[in-house]
Amino acid sequence: MSSTRVYVARLAGCAVFDPLGDRVGRVRDVVVSYRTKGAPVVVGLTVEIPGRRRVFLNINRVTSIRPGQILSTGIINMRRFELRRGEIRVFAELIGRKMKFVDGSGTCVIEDIAIESDASAQWGVSQLYLRREKAASLFGKGQTVFSRWEDVVPADDTGESQSAEHLIAAYSELHPVDLAASILDLPDERRIEVAEELPDERLADALEEMPETEQIEILEGLDDERVADVLDNMEPDDAADLLAQFPSDRSEQILDLMDPEEAEDVRFLLSYDPDTAGGLMSTEPIIVSSETTVAEGLAMIRRSEITPAMAASVCVTLPPFDSPTGRFLGIVHFQGMLRHPPQTQLGTILDTGAEPLLASASLGEVARTFASYNLVSLPVVDEQQRLLGVVTVDDVLDHMLPEDWRNPYFETERTNGA
Repeated sequence: MSSTRVYVARLAGCAVFDPLGDRVGRVRDVVVSYRTKGAPVVVGLTVEIPGRRRVFLNINRVTSIRPGQILSTGIINMRRFELRRGEIRVFAELIGRKMKFVDGSGTCVIEDIAIESDASAQWGVSQLYLRREKAASLFGKGQTVFSRWEDVVPADDTGESQSAEHLIAAYSELHPVDLAASILDLPDERRIEVAEELPDERLADALEEMPETEQIEILEGLDDERVADVLDNMEPDDAADLLAQFPSDRSEQILDLMDPEEAEDVRFLLSYDPDTAGGLMSTEPIIVSSETTVAEGLAMIRRSEITPAMAASVCVTLPPFDSPTGRFLGIVHFQGMLRHPPQTQLGTILDTGAEPLLASASLGEVARTFASYNLVSLPVVDEQQRLLGVVTVDDVLDHMLPEDWRNPYFETERTNGA
């Protein structure tokens, strides 16, 4: 294996390939082990494989580390990764840690760690990239320096928590699903630190991809104002599902702190049983008049903030065009729009074959309707045929799959030599 020095921050998200060139997964962390003397040695990598499982790749099975990719040899053990005594994860527990110089010259924060293989092909921590906290530069940040592991010790006695800033920077490009999995892989205390530092919208996206139990644990570690800001950035149906798990008094306090329009949608959804079409629906469908043209409809579904499931069709109603609307007329699928000239009015190409769901429809009835008509979204109406919202297929799957379906791990342990 090449002995090129590698900085671990560049390994986050790197693709891992097997000897045949097939991609196995992506790097999520580097695992090191402390020694009695000297710098820690690299034990291996945690790799996320399809199904969002974290497995362990022994460093001895790594044959090459190149920009953006890691090559491995042999068979990777697919059992759940668990830390052993004396091991520590670099991203989760070292990046951002406050240290102090043994010579008494001040404190610093670990921004990156270099690993390198020696003559015996053993990989270890060779260098730390640090930012001093003693003297501020013109830009308000301390000087950066390189150091050996032996030149610093943890500054835990300062009573200050580990900074999450650098870890968040390493995760900045991750898809929400991957970000959620990375946060869940952190120690409990570290999860809260990262959640506190993440922007509201980014945290909201990650929470929507987590199991409900972990969502609640993270939000319970934040104050009500921050929780309200995060829920403002979530889809109303997801926010309603979360608030339903809080005690009623705290739930009401959070609703009072939310944006009034967002809170109104959430309160509306909370009035329905969660296992009905009304409890499952989103209150923000794409609503148009019958005179809207194909060109205008396509422009609406092109907006980046519209999810693919929501963009699958538009709902045509009589005025008013805010939920609850005037009488529901029908839907137009995006494929239908693509088959007609741009100037065609949507009211003339309605798909009236699929009946809308009543808000009181049970989860089972909703699932059967989706299966019968092969759709990805269905309108929800009240007794007066006014449009209330739209149920998308992902909402149905979230409620029909086992509660722990988002858990990326098997309930097994890593074995020796994995």
